[in-house]
Amino acid sequence: EFARLLQARTGRGADPAFAPDALCFRSPENLFEAEEAPLPALRNAILAGVCATAMAATIYTPEQFTKLGIQARARFLVIRPNGALPQAITRNSGWTAIYCVAAQPPPPNRLDSGAVRLYDSRLRSMYLDAGNTWLREPFGISHHIWQPNPGYLAVFPSAIAYEVALNRTQSDAILVVARVRFSTGTEDTQWPW
Repeated sequence: EFARLLQARTGRGADPAFAPDALCFRSPENLFEAEEAPLPALRNAILAGVCATAMAATIYTPEQFTKLGIQARARFLVIRPNGALPQAITRNSGWTAIYCVAAQPPPPNRLDSGAVRLYDSRLRSMYLDAGNTWLREPFGISHHIWQPNPGYLAVFPSAIAYEVALNRTQSDAILVVARVRFSTGTEDTQWPW
């Protein structure tokens, strides 16, 4: 249902901020403003996942966390066969969420097909020695790969660069990418989207 609806929305045009790419459609970043069913349910599910992740990672009590304001923007991607999403960083937000609407399992000879690659940036400035090279999660210093499966959500800090590897299947992969930020309401200014 979501896949058909989003495929139909490609006719409304791609985001003009990006160069046209016949193999990777990027919608404008207004998906969470849409009220056509079932998009509000999708928005609520994604934001619930982001909130659960952020609450687990912060030191706020549940009562304090529920008082935070939330702002979010989202777009959808249609990554066609042989298409990919180049490396990106989600700006002016604390969290990035990627929800898989549709994706085929990777072929046996290309297990990285359509994978979301998350690039650990600490490698640039961290001194590595025998005491910090082999750390347990989440302290380990390494890149991560998430294989999108329909109905699953990945949530990670927005400072982490990501990309979507070449889609080597015979069908489109459809992903929703959201950027989310929280506020206490006492900030004087917020960065513009």
